[in-house]
Amino acid sequence: MSLLISLARGLLSRPTQHTYALNHSVQVADLHLPRRGGPFPVAVVIHGGHWQARYGKLTTRLLAADLARRGWAAWNVEYRRLGGGQGGGWPVTFLDVAGAVDHLAALGDPRLDLTRVVVVGHSSGGQLALWVAGRPGLPEAAPGADPRVHPRAVVALAPVTQLTRAGEAGRALLGGTPEQFPARFAQADPIGRVPLGVPTLVVHATDDSTIDVNDSRAYVVAARIAGDDATFIEVTSGGHKRLLDPGSRAWESAAQWLTTVVPTDA
Repeated sequence: MSLLISLARGLLSRPTQHTYALNHSVQVADLHLPRRGGPFPVAVVIHGGHWQARYGKLTTRLLAADLARRGWAAWNVEYRRLGGGQGGGWPVTFLDVAGAVDHLAALGDPRLDLTRVVVVGHSSGGQLALWVAGRPGLPEAAPGADPRVHPRAVVALAPVTQLTRAGEAGRALLGGTPEQFPARFAQADPIGRVPLGVPTLVVHATDDSTIDVNDSRAYVVAARIAGDDATFIEVTSGGHKRLLDPGSRAWESAAQWLTTVVPTDA
């Protein structure tokens, strides 16, 4: 599928917007549904952008629309981020993402099969997706603990897997350094949270100049050693953003992996 066709389909897609909390106007998520049938498996989609306010869920709208075309109910999540007066960071960003995911249970929508939920995240959204998948193992009373919705698989596209290597953005997200806040890093850093206990796919391009592909390689190795069913797809080109293109081979491979792990037909 060409990028032009993908863009046209994404713009023609008319998701319904839902508010999952009332603390800030960005606490919303868009629900993209297939045209007919159901109940549908659900893909929670989490955008990236260094956890910064200037990037939003518009960046993952094409992926959400493509997932709906493939038979998924796509839940494209927005959340409070750093900057723009949103007050994001620890624990707000994490509480928002957890609240958005758990709100699926509150919708009571019979078209959504909450026994077949997956999480898809790109870049810093990949870090959040991996965190969502590991919520059942969080310490009691930690932000996001005791989830109402339990994902069965996670796809991390060019993810941040080592917050200690995320520079100033990672420190801003958690409010300081690992030495200052070791518990925060222990709860949020993907490489320290394995095993997740669900099938995991990591996709990364070798020419990614934003996040080092070696970080994803190291994460997958650590996940496998810890006992996770972790798959790694390494593509040779496309950089950091091409993974957001529904017409790319990398995304096609990720979408096919998803339907193998969690079939779209009940």
